[in-house]
Amino acid sequence: MTTDSAQTAPGGFFKRLSSRLSAGSSWLTQGIKELLPGRKIDAQVLEDLETRMITADVGVEASARILDALTKRVARKELADVDALLEALRAAMLDILRPVERPLVIDPRAKPYVILVVGINGAGKTTTIGKLANRLLAEGRSVMLASGDTFRAAAREQLAVWAERNQVPMIAQQAGAEPAAVIYDGLQAARARKVDVLIADTAGRLHTQTHLMDELKKVKRVLARIDPSAPHEVLLVLDGTIGQNAVAQAEQFHKNLGVTGLAITKLDGTAKGGVVLAIAQKLALPIRFIGVGESLEDFGEFKAADFVTALLRPAAGAPS
Repeated sequence: MTTDSAQTAPGGFFKRLSSRLSAGSSWLTQGIKELLPGRKIDAQVLEDLETRMITADVGVEASARILDALTKRVARKELADVDALLEALRAAMLDILRPVERPLVIDPRAKPYVILVVGINGAGKTTTIGKLANRLLAEGRSVMLASGDTFRAAAREQLAVWAERNQVPMIAQQAGAEPAAVIYDGLQAARARKVDVLIADTAGRLHTQTHLMDELKKVKRVLARIDPSAPHEVLLVLDGTIGQNAVAQAEQFHKNLGVTGLAITKLDGTAKGGVVLAIAQKLALPIRFIGVGESLEDFGEFKAADFVTALLRPAAGAPS
């Protein structure tokens, strides 16, 4: 089977991550040293830093945790210069992000392994499904798609483009069909064909739409009739550009569906990558993948150390 491989040279995704985050407008990419010309690291500097963190969507809770760690080090006179501050900031961020660095592991005993993809309209669910399918194929797994978004115009067609591009089968029904029935058929078909992974798309919905959340719960119940352990992964796709709204969305989806992993998209351009810290601090849900653009190579596993390094890397031409 021939696919457009998402596998790039070692360090390829990190380079893309660094360049895309550095193109944004976050305080982290404008050169943090501009805070400190000729100033000692004191309470005022830390207060300025906290303001910039909150502006960059790090959120109140994560900012307070980071500031507390830095304040303690200032009190112990451990932060004598800018480089020491940057290293302490890096360490405090890693403390928040390392626990959520948990890659998706496909259990070979579950055949098929069912991934239910959820999120609001516009978050990038369909694109994420296509890129994830490509990644799984590159790992040597067989994949099938199920088009559970039966309401949005052209949703089935968009998913079909990715199915054709990846050369994988897709199960779909006519517009307006019962989503649970489509995904149920997908699981039956994937079982019959001994497919390794079934990725099921769902209609986008606001986290406040109770009746649509109930529909997703129904999908889970229907899947469990065939395989009590399915879905094996409930992957929530979040738009990285919407700031603290992404945290609220994640809270509600998790409360209703038991989210097991996150894919955070659009962390490029004007996105402020600090929201990843806010989500990690608030929810501690595994972050499986992040996206920094439209191409296959702009999608990769979340690695805490790489992400923090990219956040703290000055933008081209910025003060250092």
